[in-house]
Amino acid sequence: MTAQKKYVVGITDHMFVTPDLEAEVLGDDVEIDFFATTDETLFSPERLARLDALMVWGARLGPKSIAHLSRCRGVVRYGVGYEKIDLSALADAGIPFANNPDYGTEEVADHALAMILSLHRRLWEHDARARGYTTGWQVHSLKPLARSNRTTVGVIGVGRIGTAVVNRLKPFGFRILGYDPGQPRGHEKAVGYERTDRLDDLFAQADIVTLHCPANDETRGILGADGLSRLKPGAILVNTARGELLDGSRCPRSLTATWPSRGGGNRHTGAGTAARSSAADSMAR
Repeated sequence: MTAQKKYVVGITDHMFVTPDLEAEVLGDDVEIDFFATTDETLFSPERLARLDALMVWGARLGPKSIAHLSRCRGVVRYGVGYEKIDLSALADAGIPFANNPDYGTEEVADHALAMILSLHRRLWEHDARARGYTTGWQVHSLKPLARSNRTTVGVIGVGRIGTAVVNRLKPFGFRILGYDPGQPRGHEKAVGYERTDRLDDLFAQADIVTLHCPANDETRGILGADGLSRLKPGAILVNTARGELLDGSRCPRSLTATWPSRGGGNRHTGAGTAARSSAADSMAR
């Protein structure tokens, strides 16, 4: 006879096929109810009602689902961001919430730096063109190639990941600007960057802009068509944060008109976006 499990933990969805690691860590006392979907409308009220805890990967969790979590003692978000979780509804239901603020700090910072260096040194252009060269590589060098110590990087959001990016940029000699109203005065001195209190000041000076802020009411659409128009001609934009930081209703048209994509990832509105302006594009031809 199978022993009765003491607890039931729900998992909405997962980046891998099944949550085997969670089952191993939680042990034999826990039954895992794997919903296997990011579509909140498919969450069964009966299944939600029997959960002692709920773990969320990429699904939304709103008031209708939360209302059925009658015995739930806690909701945990796998990653850092929690813009898809209705925290007010959880608070009203008396259900504690936790995220994982140190999730992926090094990995995202490494990836952002890889995008920055690849675009700054035009590695993807070199690679694409070198496949058709029939003579020596040196005569085909792309110009201009700015030196790192003559290049300014603007970091929007200097939290854990933004700070990790700053620390990775410093050995290359970049001048680093940081914009983050949430950080106290003196943070820039402790970490080692120049603080800007206005986004326009950062846009006006930065040759490279990299986004590392959450998606909330203050930051969604922070770089719409108007924001892109304030960037320097030839500037590079890297977004390893949230796609909503770019105004999806206007950015595609603006990027197509004057900011053709020169990088990797989801081209316009997804996290992992890298783009370069048409000024640099025309100089590369």
